[in-house]
Amino acid sequence: MHEKLLEPLTLGAIEAKNRIFMAPLTRGRSTQPGSVPNEMMATYYRQRAGAGLTISEATGISVEGLGWPAAPGIWSDAQTEGWKPVTEAVHEEGGKIVLQMWHMGRLVHPDFLGGIPPVSASATKAPGHAHTFEGRKDYEQARELSNGEIARVVEDYRHAAENAKKAGFDGIQLHGANGYLVDQFLRDSTNLREDDYGGSPENRTRFLREVLTALVDVWGADRVGVRLSPNGETQGCDDSDPPATFGAAAKVVEDLGLAFLELREPGPEGTFGSTEVPKQSPLIRKAYSGPLILNSDYTPEQAVADIEADRCDAVSWGRDFISNPDLPERFRLGAQLQPNVNVPQSWYLPGPEGYIDYPMLTNQVDIAAG
Repeated sequence: MHEKLLEPLTLGAIEAKNRIFMAPLTRGRSTQPGSVPNEMMATYYRQRAGAGLTISEATGISVEGLGWPAAPGIWSDAQTEGWKPVTEAVHEEGGKIVLQMWHMGRLVHPDFLGGIPPVSASATKAPGHAHTFEGRKDYEQARELSNGEIARVVEDYRHAAENAKKAGFDGIQLHGANGYLVDQFLRDSTNLREDDYGGSPENRTRFLREVLTALVDVWGADRVGVRLSPNGETQGCDDSDPPATFGAAAKVVEDLGLAFLELREPGPEGTFGSTEVPKQSPLIRKAYSGPLILNSDYTPEQAVADIEADRCDAVSWGRDFISNPDLPERFRLGAQLQPNVNVPQSWYLPGPEGYIDYPMLTNQVDIAAG
């Protein structure tokens, strides 16, 4: 029934053993201070190495770009060394893993920055509140990056990409979604600039192009991907003309010949805000000729249907992978899925509970009848 999901897929230089991908999932388990990956994280990723491709949790490229308690980084030597056991664990289980590179932009609270304001495409303020080590606090207004600072941020991405290669990843994915820095440049509600980085959709994709070019310089295009979220408002970031904006973004991805593009298309109850706007994946599918991965709230049956209809080449699952480490095997056998427990608290709390204590499918009793 789900055989299509078990077929291999080539993503540039990366060979995925199936089309059941693990979506990036912030879990907040890195060692503090220092945002260093640890042994418990290696266990977590080892358990889920059956994915055709594991996309790591969002990982800060710099102190400036990381504003989530206990999320990991990739800017320091200690962080780079901490990631090595993680990539080794996935490889030992026959899996492939890419690092998702994250700069949160205006969604970094000043508490993470010694009190100074965060940076963004323009001087805007996100709605709602940030998660900090001291609890929830209202976001504060960001300051606009100068052109010289933009060049410096691009180099921060380059440095992080070099560290990711040292850490043993199979490739990297740029986080361009969910209202974070790249998305803040792409969308016209958060990009109010009047220079070469603002105005037209082509100008608003300039930062995306410059960052991806730096990543390709380090890795080669055949090991670089990107994630976009082209549908509706997310964390206060929105756009007046998604087809124009994300059509231009897809052209950048096509021009650079990237290994894969992942799109987040949430339903009405999406984690980062609901959406009722038309999906942009058909337009993007025409603009980008490489492997397309879709994400959010899929059943295996829906995934098979979309792959067979050539709407995408693979599907990435998030929450189902949290509580079902062996998700591909469960799909293969038609087994029932375990629900997430103590949600959403267990997603982000420290410790092994709700993280590495979900059992694997070990016997036929759990296999769905028929």
